[in-house]
Amino acid sequence: MAATLVTYDGALRCRAVHDASGSVVVTDAPIDNQGRGEGFSPSDLLAVSLGSCVLTMMGMAARSMECDIAGATATVTKDMADGPRRIARLSVTLRIPGTFDADQRRRLEAAAHACPVHAVLGIDAPVAIDWVD
Repeated sequence: MAATLVTYDGALRCRAVHDASGSVVVTDAPIDNQGRGEGFSPSDLLAVSLGSCVLTMMGMAARSMECDIAGATATVTKDMADGPRRIARLSVTLRIPGTFDADQRRRLEAAAHACPVHAVLGIDAPVAIDWVD
């Protein structure tokens, strides 16, 4: 089981320490929600998790097909709503370098949709994943 210690540092800022590596991530509330906006907000990190998970899953699929998608990008757009404040929508736009046949593309797209972060988002926030050329 992985553990992460999260500490509230005050002024709407938190610090998370990854147990295994000691890596540190600092979050700050966004300007539009009483924060300073000096770093990723907690909901930004959810968007980061989704984008990196989608690319990681696609990387695993590419590796199994002996393809390389190095340089691929995922731009994650997060739309917020109020009453209650929540993520209303997440959109992922993928740019994948290279040329793929129909079967490879199908397998890569299936991998994107198999992302565990995407799977756990069983909330009222649709996740759109678009591959653009």
